Amino acid sequence: MLKKTMTYTDYNGEQRTEDFYFNLTRAEVTEFETSVDGGLSERIKQISQEKKVPAIMELFKELILRSYGQKSPDGRRFIKNKELTEEFSQTEAYSDLYMELATNSASAAAFINGIMPADMKQSAPALEIVD
Repeated sequence: MLKKTMTYTDYNGEQRTEDFYFNLTRAEVTEFETSVDGGLSERIKQISQEKKVPAIMELFKELILRSYGQKSPDGRRFIKNKELTEEFSQTEAYSDLYMELATNSASAAAFINGIMPADMKQSAPALEIVD
């Protein structure tokens, strides 16, 4: 699980600092891997090598939104649903994170590794984007 503390300016002009959580379970990673030809790692490697910027941007959006959720107070569940995802996607925090991943390959690799389950972690392929 990745906890990301982000400071952003909301739509009232107020600066906010909040913790956001991102996680993929083993089942979600497996589902993602099998939904992409060659698997997620191969997809990342291919679009990075070919410098397909639109595909890279779409991948970041998908990874952010698939992995975003909120921990239940007792820590038993990581709650993900359409409403929470939509709420997050409408914040400047989402926009800031999206742009960070799109313009900083080290941040992108750290994010990908951070959302992976501990027992499935492997180094994310180098992402050569718009550094």
